[in-house]
Amino acid sequence: MDSKNYHEDLSHIRSMMERSSRFISLSGLSGVVAGLVALLGAGYAYYAMEREKVSYINGGRLNYTADLTNELILTGLIVLVVAVLSGYVFTANKSKKKGLKIWDATTKRLLITFAVPLATGGIFCLALILHHLFVWIAPATLIFYGLALVSAERYTLTDVKYLGYCQIVLGLIALFVLGWGLLFWSIGFGVLHIVYGLIMHKKYK
Repeated sequence: MDSKNYHEDLSHIRSMMERSSRFISLSGLSGVVAGLVALLGAGYAYYAMEREKVSYINGGRLNYTADLTNELILTGLIVLVVAVLSGYVFTANKSKKKGLKIWDATTKRLLITFAVPLATGGIFCLALILHHLFVWIAPATLIFYGLALVSAERYTLTDVKYLGYCQIVLGLIALFVLGWGLLFWSIGFGVLHIVYGLIMHKKYK
């Protein structure tokens, strides 16, 4: 009997330590929503380029008009905002159900670790836009996003790093087939997010 209680106490202690050191309330459904929004955004971006008769698949510099550039940037920002907001809503609801705080020291460490490579990638992509090197943007976003996920893994679910590795590999492949970046971006931010989200929802629901 004492041995059983001892093991139960150890399990309880390990659970408390896990909760205090890792942000474990990430919702798989938020990944699904983010993936769907990314696919919609990619579809609109392709439509906008076709409308302006811009051939994305040419592996070189593209002559985007200022209006088209602004439209694509706005589309990207909308996708980002919707994905972040949906992620917050689903994660907050999951935290509430589990009786956990969504904002604590672990969350702060997670966001800082995640934000450093992500912000670096964002600035790098702004430079690419400035120099009209648009075909490099999709591979760069995949690689930096993947690096951010791998870095943040230490403060959240271990499974996150596998999504990060997949994003990095996709980004590296896209570097060698410039012009197909929108397709790789759709697979990385769209399809992989949906698959990952469904797996995580089933595993941690």
